Amino acid sequence: MSLSLSRRAVLRGAAGLAAVPLLGFAAEPRRAPVPGDPFTLGVASGEPGPDGVVLWTRLAPRPLADDGLGGMPARAVDVQWEVASDENFARIEQRGSVIATPESAHSVHVELAGLRPGTEYFYRFRANGAVSPSGRTRTAPAPGALTALTMCAASCSNLEQGWFTAYRRLAEDHPDLVLHLGDYQYEYAARGGGVRVPVGPETVTLADYRQRYAQYKTDPDLQAAHAVAPWLAVFDDHEIADNWADEVPGDPQPDFPARRAAAMQAYFENMPLRSTARPRGAGMRMYRRVHWGATATFHMLDTRQYRSDQPCGDTFGSDCADRFDPGRTMTGGAQERWLLNGFQQSRARWDILGQQVFFAQVDFTPGPWRGVNPDAWDGYVANRDRIVAGMAHSAVRNGVVLTGDVHSHWAAEVHERAGDPQSRRVATELVTTSISSGGDGSDMRDDVAAILPENPHIRYFSNRRGYVRARVTPDELRADFRTLPYVTRPGAPAETAASFTVPDRVPRLL
Repeated sequence: MSLSLSRRAVLRGAAGLAAVPLLGFAAEPRRAPVPGDPFTLGVASGEPGPDGVVLWTRLAPRPLADDGLGGMPARAVDVQWEVASDENFARIEQRGSVIATPESAHSVHVELAGLRPGTEYFYRFRANGAVSPSGRTRTAPAPGALTALTMCAASCSNLEQGWFTAYRRLAEDHPDLVLHLGDYQYEYAARGGGVRVPVGPETVTLADYRQRYAQYKTDPDLQAAHAVAPWLAVFDDHEIADNWADEVPGDPQPDFPARRAAAMQAYFENMPLRSTARPRGAGMRMYRRVHWGATATFHMLDTRQYRSDQPCGDTFGSDCADRFDPGRTMTGGAQERWLLNGFQQSRARWDILGQQVFFAQVDFTPGPWRGVNPDAWDGYVANRDRIVAGMAHSAVRNGVVLTGDVHSHWAAEVHERAGDPQSRRVATELVTTSISSGGDGSDMRDDVAAILPENPHIRYFSNRRGYVRARVTPDELRADFRTLPYVTRPGAPAETAASFTVPDRVPRLL
């Protein structure tokens, strides 16, 4: 079977299951049946290592149930899983079983080990006689291997503002790895006039968040993106509440720590994360380092849990002296030390920061006055300066920042002294637009066109929806900014609106 055919089979999802033999699974214990198909939320994998990945599913025969438990009975359920080296599951590599419990919303996280490095695998689940769609995943290359990588970066999918067609187009690009950089779902109650209607009220309780994730995960385009490749995911603000910062909500509200704890529990239940990320109360360890052989090291950052409250009244386009306070932090001290130590110890050809908010300086006000986004790194200048200096004076050979959040494509060069285009270039930044947030968009916005001359380090902007696709080799990184002409109706094509190449040891966007 050709590789391309195998990938197409994954994209077909459940429609192709009739041709898949079911003989590989062991006999299940006799128990009261689960009513309906328990695999309505699809399957996923993530956190690839050289010998394994995390496999995920969640049982939910009635995904939109108000209690957030997906129509599952209040008892544990046996879930079998198997991994094969072929899409027909004729060559089973590993199999086993796991218990899905109501305490975890019947979610399943299987942490595999003992697989071969740099290898494609297929996986599926079975519960109560039902078989899940199959997924495709891949282990990371062996340590030291300079193996090329195709990755896609995505963020910001608001179902009320558009269809998730960009996820489908991303899946059709057959990446080896997907980075999701935040705002996987939105917490708002229905606001009226949207393309689709979110179920339930604004998400506050654990049941609310579980129900909202289930609604998102029934989307077939999102399921296709999960099933085609392993993911590395980090949250931003809307997985909890708009513009939150550590223990401070964006808007005043009662008992925000309880809401934050509920949101993090639901996030863990619904993403292919390792057990090391399991929440403890209102906190969870999300920053971590993932190696793709010797080609790339991914430093996945958490820019929400440890940050100081936003300066300047958190008013977009404002400016104030507080943002230069050396005590202000986006990362917190422990994460900053972890990141800088990772730079010093780097042995990778490319060091890639997967993170949420705009890293390079951006002046959003035309003319002599400066206006910044205080929710981004411009609100935490000293913290950013230390990270840029740490990258510049370390073993990092090629630094790249991957960013989400702002619902538009940007490409920028990061200078050693922010605001001084004559200073040394240290890294490049690729900002992916949204999957659907913001609606159809446009190629350019007048307000952005007005400020681009004052930001010469910014090389590209587009206000369309889409994602970033990058081909990473030992010699260069090529980034394609993929855009869709519309998302307010389904089925849009994707095109490459712009491409940039970053040569090895040359932190410039060419």
